[in-house]
Amino acid sequence: MAKKKNARELGRRERQILDIVFRLGEASVADVLAEMHDPPAYDSVRTMIRLLEGKRFLRHRREGNKYVYSPTQSHKSASQAALQHLMKTFFESSVADTLAAAIDLKSDNLSDEELDRLESMIAQARKEGR
Repeated sequence: MAKKKNARELGRRERQILDIVFRLGEASVADVLAEMHDPPAYDSVRTMIRLLEGKRFLRHRREGNKYVYSPTQSHKSASQAALQHLMKTFFESSVADTLAAAIDLKSDNLSDEELDRLESMIAQARKEGR
């Protein structure tokens, strides 16, 4: 059985393919090709999808003469793993530093509702003693 890898261990094209499958929910090789900018050959995409399946990021089901691929984990789970990697790599796993960077990046575009949501989340975390 193939060892499960982290998303950070994927190549650029593999991440691109995985992003497309997440966005579409499920996709055939032709569906993935149609969504790629400057796509490689059909056989290259098919091979990369099979590799992603071997790494247990994707699974397939047969639909007529083609395979349709879907993610093996939820988008939320994959997003959390990617965020943890980002935090560890660039912010020494600091939630405060990560949020500060995000707020600095988007401070001009934060709505009152988004700011209220952040305040509420901070208050809830304090209440729960996190």
